[in-house]
Amino acid sequence: MKRAFDMACCLVWLSAVFLWGDVAQAEGQSRFITIGTGGANGAYHPVASAICGLINRMYRSNGLRCTVEPTNGPVYTIYSVHSGDFDFGIVQSDVQSEASHGTGDFAQTGKIDDLRSVFSAYLQTFTVLARADAGVTDFDDLKGKRVNIGNPGSAQRDTMERVMAAKGWTLDDFAMASELDPMAQVKALCQHRIDATVYAVAHPSQMIRQAVQACDTVLVDVEGPAIDRLLVENPYYQKETIPGGLYYGNPEPVQTFRASVTLMVAAKTDAAIVYQLVKTVFGNFGAFKGQHSALAGLSKNAMVHDDLPAPLHEGALRFYREAGLM
Repeated sequence: MKRAFDMACCLVWLSAVFLWGDVAQAEGQSRFITIGTGGANGAYHPVASAICGLINRMYRSNGLRCTVEPTNGPVYTIYSVHSGDFDFGIVQSDVQSEASHGTGDFAQTGKIDDLRSVFSAYLQTFTVLARADAGVTDFDDLKGKRVNIGNPGSAQRDTMERVMAAKGWTLDDFAMASELDPMAQVKALCQHRIDATVYAVAHPSQMIRQAVQACDTVLVDVEGPAIDRLLVENPYYQKETIPGGLYYGNPEPVQTFRASVTLMVAAKTDAAIVYQLVKTVFGNFGAFKGQHSALAGLSKNAMVHDDLPAPLHEGALRFYREAGLM
C-alpha cells in the first residue's frame, strides 16, 4: 500500500516537473515585441494596449509577448520602427504617407520606403474646439486669436500645419500660437489663456467630452475651397461630419475631415510575427472592439482595405488570404 502511494506521489511530482518545464519552455520561446504609440494620454496608447492585452493573454498559442511604449508623436514612432527600436507603431495615415514619399517632416531626411501596413485601426477626425465667448464659428475666425496648434511631432500639429499651408497661413496670423500637450490645453482654454485648440481624435472622444463639460465651448467647422483642395491633393483625407448632439452644448452637426490611424511595421519584420499578431486580433475581434470607444465601429473588411497608406506586410497578407478577406 505504501509502495503504491509512493509511486502515485512520484507520478504527480514528475507530471508537475514536466508541466512546469513546458511552461518554462513556452515562455522561453516567446518573442517580445513593442508597439510605439503617441503620448500616454492620447487615443493611440489604449488601442496599442488593447492589442498587447490580447497578445499577452494568448501567448501560449501565438508565442508573443507585447509591450506598449509611449512616444513624442507619429514622426518619432516612424523613425523608431524604421531603426528597429520598435517592432510596430500606430500612426496617422497622412504622416505615414509623408514618410513613404519623403515630404513634410521627412523632406530633409528623405523617404522611408520600407514601411508596411498591418491594418487600419480607426478613423481620426481633425477637430477644432473654441471657447463659446471667443467669437469663433468657423476655421477662418481663428485669425488673430490665441490658438493651441499642438506639440511638435503630434498628429494634431501635423494636420494643423497642413491646413494652415492650404490656406496660406503662417504662425503670424495668430495672436499667439501655443504648443500645449492634450492634458494642458483644456485647462488653458477654460482659464482664458487660449481661445481655441485643435485635436486629432476619434469620435465620440472622452477628451472632448471632458472639455465641453469643463467650460462653455463650441466645435468649429473646418470647410471651404482651401479644404476641398487639400482633400483632393491628399486622398487619405475624407470629409467627415461630427453629429449634432454628440457633445454637450453642441446641438448642430459640424463639418470637417478625417484620416485613418494605422498599425504599421517595417518590411524586414519577421512575417510569422506579423501573422500571429493579426491572427490574434482578428480571431478575438469582439473582445478587441470592446477595449476602447474608438474601436467600437470597426469592421474587418474596412481594416484590411480602407485608407492604408503603404502596402500590406507579407505576414498580414498571408492571414487575410487564409481568412477570405482578400
